[in-house]
Amino acid sequence: MIRIAPLGRALAVAAAASLALAACGGGGTTANPPAATDTGSAAPATSAAAPAKGDGTLILGTLLPQTGSLAFLGPPEFAGVDVAVQEINEAGGVLGKQVEKIHTDSGDTTTNIASQSVDKLLAQKADAIIGAASSSVSESVIDKITGAGVIHFSPANTSDSFTTIEDKGLYFRAAPPDKLQGRVLGDLILADGSDTVGIMAMQDSYGTGLADNTTKAVEAGGGQVVARVDYDPKAADFSADIAKIKAANPKAIALIGFEETAKVIQELVKQGLTADKHKWYMVDGNLSNTNYVKMPKGTLTGVKGTQPGAAAPEDFQKKALAINPDLKDWNYAAESYDAANLIALAAEAAKSDAGVDVAKELINVSKGGEKCKDFKTCVELLKAGKDIDYDGLSGPIEFDEVGDPAVATIGIYTYGEDNTLTDKVDYRTGNIAG
Repeated sequence: MIRIAPLGRALAVAAAASLALAACGGGGTTANPPAATDTGSAAPATSAAAPAKGDGTLILGTLLPQTGSLAFLGPPEFAGVDVAVQEINEAGGVLGKQVEKIHTDSGDTTTNIASQSVDKLLAQKADAIIGAASSSVSESVIDKITGAGVIHFSPANTSDSFTTIEDKGLYFRAAPPDKLQGRVLGDLILADGSDTVGIMAMQDSYGTGLADNTTKAVEAGGGQVVARVDYDPKAADFSADIAKIKAANPKAIALIGFEETAKVIQELVKQGLTADKHKWYMVDGNLSNTNYVKMPKGTLTGVKGTQPGAAAPEDFQKKALAINPDLKDWNYAAESYDAANLIALAAEAAKSDAGVDVAKELINVSKGGEKCKDFKTCVELLKAGKDIDYDGLSGPIEFDEVGDPAVATIGIYTYGEDNTLTDKVDYRTGNIAG
């Protein structure tokens, strides 16, 4: 694996070294996934989690968006968990019993849905909770989850704050911290020839954190952020915000937000800041095939976006589509699949389904042993007394000492004339530290 190199000091260096990365190409308590079947890790624990005893049956709860500003992420994430649980149970389950799953809605930060869902999952004795998609939502419930001795494992949280948050050693994530995506995004913008950048970022831990990291990358590479607006995503109108970007006349505009980005784009077009005149860049929170299809043809032609994670393999997509034929996006589907598999393998390694016991094995099953890529192969190695290194669909997941992935993949996507993502995708994998 090639380590991500520090950004160059000049734009010419950044363009020549573009990104400096290696290219990579059940049970009675189970709720049904949404009918249409929503952005990590902690410092060493300073206090022990509440005692929790396993009952022999691994119960996976999900806290993923069926409603709210990240609802488009829900279907692929639910499907990822469903495919994993299906394969795990077909392979004999965990600790000799079928794994159970309970799906719940995370909503977003405008509601109390996540807290209510966590209460439901804890009451039904979930051993691990997969979610939330939103970093801010996870921050609002992490104390309740980890305080109960339950694993909190997000497939999509990217806020840097989770690296040092108090979590009793029970928080993990499959998505890399925003310092990586920000570095990739900033270097991508510079490599495309834009040395002046405007940033529109939603005002929450995800938006401002990613904007901060993108700014650092742009400036380290010799570029300049000439305008930055941290906006209220619930605002009814973005005309004044866009006017500030227009006044700075940047060559590139980075859009960091959720579903409200559609309204931001409409205002950009209205004020003449179209993608053919000012290069647009988007991120995982607004990279979708459903939010922009009703816009005039060509609105997003050539627009690029970054998304943590590798491509979802075709055979996995077929299994997910069999569960939910309406799937249109694959954002964090692979990470959700990997989260369920890692938890199940750690439970087998711990010979316990109790959250505290499973958490102690999650780092071990993610690195340092014999490589394997699916639950059936990995669990057979474990039962044979082997140490394993699970490399998932989303790329090599090697947890560091605080539960962050030490190695990660970032995908670079391009929109076509129909305002949907094209097949022109590049994947870059490297160490997060750099």
